[in-house]
Amino acid sequence: MWNKKLWRNIFIGFAWLVSLGGLVVLMSFIEVKKSTTICKAVKVYRPGSQYFIDKQEVDHILQLGNYALVGARMDRIDTHGLENSLKANPFIEYAKVYGDMDGTLVIEISQRQPIMRMLNRFDQDFYIDKHGLKLPLSPNFTARVLAVNGFIEEPFGGKVDSLRTQLARDVFATAKYIQQDALWSAQIAQVFVNENKEIELIPRVGTQRILLGNADSLEVKFKNLLGFYKQALPKVGWAAYKTINIKYTNQVIGIKNTKADSLRLAAPAVTDSAKLKDTSQIMH
Repeated sequence: MWNKKLWRNIFIGFAWLVSLGGLVVLMSFIEVKKSTTICKAVKVYRPGSQYFIDKQEVDHILQLGNYALVGARMDRIDTHGLENSLKANPFIEYAKVYGDMDGTLVIEISQRQPIMRMLNRFDQDFYIDKHGLKLPLSPNFTARVLAVNGFIEEPFGGKVDSLRTQLARDVFATAKYIQQDALWSAQIAQVFVNENKEIELIPRVGTQRILLGNADSLEVKFKNLLGFYKQALPKVGWAAYKTINIKYTNQVIGIKNTKADSLRLAAPAVTDSAKLKDTSQIMH
């Protein structure tokens, strides 16, 4: 029994030694092959439908090393330096540069994905991406995203930066919620911050403003709004109200265009806005 165990351990150790030796030989072969391989082509992959970085700009970045990539030996191409040059661009989130055995230099670029465009009270215009980072506008591409403006004091220094103010973080959370929901992404055209630093939503259908307040309990607030859309507006029409107030999680307040009337709809269960009271209950 002891001899069998000993021979098994010897066999396992020998197998590991052979594998390690083979790996060393393979790596040596790759290095030798790489040292003699000439770069024949450069391929750039940019997944997605938004192209802040065009081919000309990629070509310009790749030439920062003051040498031609095509025709150079693969082992002499500074792939890490090229990656760092690409990552320095504010619209590039991820970059990887590597060469294959056939002499092709592969460039993989992941571009940042904005979800809204913000205009602050200082007339500074910038994007905010899906991670909550501020980005400058691009001369190459204009993203079709949610527009945000109003009394916004979020500063922008012209480079990639995180959000500084709570109001901007609330707006970002609201925009992200809207962007991830097909219904609200189609219905909400703009976000406005009023003089009271409250968030208002401007719909594509209807002339009323939707007073959201802040980004607390977004799921409940939008569920209450959906209940209002389903119960109240079909009875009185889309033009009946100038404001729909959903900033309170336990009620929806519809303010009529006539100013004298306002509609209060109580939501006894905030998770079931379909139980809102009949829209004919108007308080004078």
